[in-house]
Amino acid sequence: MAVPNPNQLHNDDVEDVHEVDEMLDEEEAEEVILDDGDVPMDSDDEEDEAGRDVQMEIQLQNDSMAHFDGHKDSIFCITQHPVHPGIVATGGGDDVGYIFDTSAVQEGQTQGQEREGIQSLMKLDGHTDSINAVVFSEPKGQFVATAGLDGKLRVWQGVPDGTKWKFLAEAQEVEEINWIASNPSPEHPNVVALGANDGSVWVYQLSTDKGSELQVLQAYYTHTESCTAGSWNSDGTLLATVSEDSSLYVWDVFGDAAAQGLTSTSNSQAVVGLTGLDERFRVEGGLYTVAIAPSGTFVAVGGPEGQLRIVGLPRISVAQPSTSSGGQGAKAKSGGSKQAPVKGGAASAGQSGQILASLQAGTDNVETLTFSSAPLTLLAAGNVDGSITLFDTAHRFAVRRRIEEAHADEEAPQAVVKVEFLRKEGAGSWLLTTAGYDGVLRRWDARGGTAAAARGLLGEWKGHRGGGEGGGIMGFVQGGDGSKVVTAGDDGVALVFATPV
Repeated sequence: MAVPNPNQLHNDDVEDVHEVDEMLDEEEAEEVILDDGDVPMDSDDEEDEAGRDVQMEIQLQNDSMAHFDGHKDSIFCITQHPVHPGIVATGGGDDVGYIFDTSAVQEGQTQGQEREGIQSLMKLDGHTDSINAVVFSEPKGQFVATAGLDGKLRVWQGVPDGTKWKFLAEAQEVEEINWIASNPSPEHPNVVALGANDGSVWVYQLSTDKGSELQVLQAYYTHTESCTAGSWNSDGTLLATVSEDSSLYVWDVFGDAAAQGLTSTSNSQAVVGLTGLDERFRVEGGLYTVAIAPSGTFVAVGGPEGQLRIVGLPRISVAQPSTSSGGQGAKAKSGGSKQAPVKGGAASAGQSGQILASLQAGTDNVETLTFSSAPLTLLAAGNVDGSITLFDTAHRFAVRRRIEEAHADEEAPQAVVKVEFLRKEGAGSWLLTTAGYDGVLRRWDARGGTAAAARGLLGEWKGHRGGGEGGGIMGFVQGGDGSKVVTAGDDGVALVFATPV
């Protein structure tokens, strides 16, 4: 694969934008594309015993149909526009991020044929250290936010089709940011949460209101060590966070649980609070991943030595949408009276805070978790030891399947970095996509007894260097119908793969 020098896009001296619908007019965005020209690649030539040059040819399999090579270092994070899945944003170890469009990419590229890389729509600069988290706001993708090891949260505002962007604002409250997550609910539009190395958790409302572009809605300081991961529930009312201190807190961000008497007695801001002081919950070495079930009835957390804990959550009745909120989401709700619950809804503490199961998923750190959509009731866990474990959440979390060396190279198993079911109900909900340090993207059939060969493996796609060569896949996105996956490579390249469903 030819890797041309990136075409960089710079947006300079643009004015702030203030619109009622919080979207940027196309006329207000300015873009300049600079071409730095081709840069010669390092030679792989070596000399034989007689001192003559010998051309060393390395055959690399590349199944991708397009690539983006604007980064000069590892790509640590990747996200996808919620309305236009072809629009993708990345962030990397070169202290910058990029937005680029994959929608025009078509299948049929001849392997080995030289091709131009996808051009950048926008360079997300301004950080002084690695960008390790990036996210589009939901539900419309009006903003994109980057978070870095410099502690900065930087936000850009886009036009409706996601093709043009301009800088909006930045905030810095902490030394380092570990993760950022967008609230998925239309009831809380343009709300993001982040976790920091000092253990703090911050929730921001993104807006174009002058002086309130990044409004702090909540800040939590209960974790005593680095906050390593966070996850919203599906209706955006609760935020679960975990820490290296082995604690789990599920935050009542907008006060819905408190209004229904469901918060923890020890922490009025949380519906659940568990720490290593509880021997049943304790995980030596900390917690590093968290996910809330689609039903919202329990949360899964993972840590070292394959340890998983399943903890019950309360049932919170969801408020009816307000007809007078003006689309302001969290800000409109924070100062108003509580709205009537949905007809038939009922608040219940249920098994809130109870440890429902202690599970084993591999022998090393549990790196990633994902739940399937209905009607399947599966939890998939990816481990640093290269294995993937599937649990049946409807049958006492019984192990449905364990795939040893799901990701491995010729020498040893390689860490599973991300597992994710396709976000669709019914047909296709059993498709599990995974990636690891071996540099390979794979898709599996998670249904028991339905795949005849290869442990349910349906396909694999290569193109990134493997972990043994300083490579691997650091993340991927597969929004839309799942027929296209875009990967973030430790080798500094994002690849677009056709993945038929």
